[in-house]
Amino acid sequence: MSFGQGGPQSQWDPWKPQSQQPQAQPPQQPQQPWNSGDSDNTPDWAALAEASEARAKRRRLFFIGGGALATVAIAGAVAVAVVSANGSDQASGGGTSQLPTTAEIPSSTATEPSFAPTSAPPPLDPKDFVSSAKKDKAPLSPDLLFPGTQLTMGETVYKKGPTADTRTCGSAAQGTLPKVLDANDCTRLIRVTYTKGDTSVTVGVAVFDTEAQATKAKKQADKKSIVRSLSGGGVKSFCTGAVCRSTTNSYGRYAYFTVAGFAGAKDVTEKSTGVFRAGDDLAEFAFRQIRRRGEAQASAAAEAQG
Repeated sequence: MSFGQGGPQSQWDPWKPQSQQPQAQPPQQPQQPWNSGDSDNTPDWAALAEASEARAKRRRLFFIGGGALATVAIAGAVAVAVVSANGSDQASGGGTSQLPTTAEIPSSTATEPSFAPTSAPPPLDPKDFVSSAKKDKAPLSPDLLFPGTQLTMGETVYKKGPTADTRTCGSAAQGTLPKVLDANDCTRLIRVTYTKGDTSVTVGVAVFDTEAQATKAKKQADKKSIVRSLSGGGVKSFCTGAVCRSTTNSYGRYAYFTVAGFAGAKDVTEKSTGVFRAGDDLAEFAFRQIRRRGEAQASAAAEAQG
């Protein structure tokens, strides 16, 4: 038996003992191109296309289903977050059962509280308390009306001098003023003198029972109606034989007068601006003090009513 190339090969029989299984040879790859005429080796293009289309369809269905599941999961997370935020001040586990019902939620159209109208009494007028002796009951004296030892008006300081208080008004006046005071039933005349340098000013406050009497006395006074100057206590005599400057005014039941000049026999002229300013300052201060008297009594009466 020849073992050369092309000789017969021994056959393997699984039922015969000691027979040998031949070694498998790798299959020979076809040498023909795909477009050869051999139909057994040509790929089935239609089947390949159908398989590819089926795989693509399954992939699309998978993505659509997965997106729907993701949307549902996100919506669920948002709902949980909203419920958690709205119920952050509630006990855990309460859920929506602890939310108030529609009837429990306050309505925006709730009626505003109403209050019964009240009528506050009109404010008290301070002038009313210094316009009549019946209401003007506060204590009165030179030191109460002109307190302290000096007076500051703006940047000017005046030193307080002697004071006087008399029930016979005519005796503390000169010229035509005594007649005017007596005719209108003056009950009291308070005087005080202030000085600054060589200038002196006497303020006289005449007291009447009514505002009408004080107003009438003011109107009847003329250029010769002068309060008598008050000296002494270190203040030299002034306005006794010299030309001086005088003023007249009234407020409530009080009429107030000033006379200002230089010590000795020196006359006041139009150039004596310091004298004019001093007279105006003291007249203004007298008015303020009378008004404050009314304000204090009006305030006390208001507190008593309250």
